[in-house]
Amino acid sequence: MRAITYSRYGSADVLELTEEPDPHIGPDSVVVRVRAASVNPVDWKIREGYLEGLVDVTFPAIPGWDVAGVVEQVGLDTPELQVGDEVYGYVRKDWVQQGTFAELVAAPVRTLARKPRSLSFEEAAAVPLAGLTAYQSVVRSNVTEGQTVLVHAAAGGVGSFAVQVARSLGARVIGTASERNHEWLRSLGVEPVTYGDGLVEQVRALAPGGVDVALDYVGGDAVAQSAALLAPGGVITSITDAAARDEHGGGYVWVRPSTTDLEALGRLIDDGKVKVEVAQVFDLVDAAGAHRASEDGHVRGKVVVRV
Repeated sequence: MRAITYSRYGSADVLELTEEPDPHIGPDSVVVRVRAASVNPVDWKIREGYLEGLVDVTFPAIPGWDVAGVVEQVGLDTPELQVGDEVYGYVRKDWVQQGTFAELVAAPVRTLARKPRSLSFEEAAAVPLAGLTAYQSVVRSNVTEGQTVLVHAAAGGVGSFAVQVARSLGARVIGTASERNHEWLRSLGVEPVTYGDGLVEQVRALAPGGVDVALDYVGGDAVAQSAALLAPGGVITSITDAAARDEHGGGYVWVRPSTTDLEALGRLIDDGKVKVEVAQVFDLVDAAGAHRASEDGHVRGKVVVRV
């Protein structure tokens, strides 16, 4: 099969298109014919070696954890899925080696769900990691109807899902973003504020009584700023800063594969409550360009690779 691989840590230049053996299938796994994958910041951070010691890598490594495609082969104990099923998933394994930037990937059934009917394969590939991160952090924060939720990096890959999931629960959402994304956030029912200097004052002007939940998807000063804006009993949840858990009584979320959560996201998408934003689509041969686009840090939504 064709796959994108890298044999050493480095810039996007280490990515190359190679021929690799077809993946082996386990008893609780299926082989998916990949139609699309997507880039997440964790992909290029692993490739650069920034997460060495936290994430194990075996070279040559195929990057990518997001996938959308068609089941081509089933394992001995996979009653959930059949050959021909259209699926999407967050195929995170215990180490990085057999990722989704390939024509075929072996995926444990616990990492997959049926693809939302309303999405193309490219759109579906944009959902799993970012969508699950958003969904799990909103659910873990116990967001309920009538609450005010502050979302940092609201126009990013994770934030754009989080604002919509929170809105689907009946919450009022304030989102931080650059001014060029404010109108788009308004179209999602979000009250936008500009990040940077004066952020705390902007949010206080909109929510004088404070926010009930703050979701940090950007790091930096977000947790400290959120602490200054919490209403009594409010919580902070972060995917970047353990201080949310250790100092502010909130939580730290490291996204987990979950068929149940993917199915819940799929229902929200097919019901029109969550929209998927695809920033750019690259062909597999230009996976390096896809990584560079994600590294640029100014994309709205997700960067997708068509296989």
